[in-house]
Amino acid sequence: MEQPGKGNSRSLTDYLVLTLKGICMGASDVIPGVSGGTMAFILGIYEELIFSIKSFDSRFILLLLRGHFREAMERVKWRFLVAVVSGIGLAIVSLARILAWLLQNEPLLIWSFFFGLISASVITVSRRVNRWSPMVIIAGVLGAAVAFWLVGLIPAKTPNAPWYLFLSGAVAICAMILPGISGAFILVLLGKYQYVLQALNNRDLFVLATVAGGACVGIVLFSRLLGWLFARHHDLIVSILTGFMLGSLRKIWPWKKAVHVIAAGGTGTFEIYQNILPGPIDMRTIWAFALMGLGCAMVLALDFLAHHKTS
Repeated sequence: MEQPGKGNSRSLTDYLVLTLKGICMGASDVIPGVSGGTMAFILGIYEELIFSIKSFDSRFILLLLRGHFREAMERVKWRFLVAVVSGIGLAIVSLARILAWLLQNEPLLIWSFFFGLISASVITVSRRVNRWSPMVIIAGVLGAAVAFWLVGLIPAKTPNAPWYLFLSGAVAICAMILPGISGAFILVLLGKYQYVLQALNNRDLFVLATVAGGACVGIVLFSRLLGWLFARHHDLIVSILTGFMLGSLRKIWPWKKAVHVIAAGGTGTFEIYQNILPGPIDMRTIWAFALMGLGCAMVLALDFLAHHKTS
């Protein structure tokens, strides 16, 4: 993997490809239960993304304050980040309404496709572990258990105060760069997914800026922790992240039924969804399995091409 600040000799085509990968990440981040970090892992840019964000350190800020702009920019892979972040932003802005419509009108088909993507990515990401020791295996099992428990939590009712929006952005962005843990779903758990999605569609700049501010702080701090962990405990961290993806499949399983739950204190009812087995085989079920297979095939093909390119 290229280190941040080096290898800025990519061609225009390379940066266009990175932008397309960012679009894939952004599309994933809008879906509760699907992680942009998972997509980054699938597309082979995850570790470079983490180390590139981590490169914006105190030395970089000091150089800027001293007026050494060129030297500061040479320390970081800003071209890589601009390409990827531009794709993420473009996807979030342009696909928010489309994905909201698909989730509302064709949930079975879209969840089937993403279930296939993440199922295959569990296999491809696990191959990045160099040595499966007992400790690494236990870490993976614990990661799966934590993700399985987390995605089964019931969303909470929370305030719309600026401090809470800032905190929500900081926590959600950490989840967005973790494969298997969806930042959008964390917003659901924090009770802010619909609120932020509505703010995005209504161009509510105050809400969006507050959440974005929290996201900037969260990603800068959390990327440094992830970078340190990858450098010192690579196999352990990859195993945990693989477990996260495996456990998150509970949330993405396409076949569900709505169950009405009474809110605490008897103040009302709301719906949660429980996983069920597929019903009778019909054309929609066939399409669902076909899209699941397409998702698997796409990930395996990308993994094959990545290994073929580096071999």
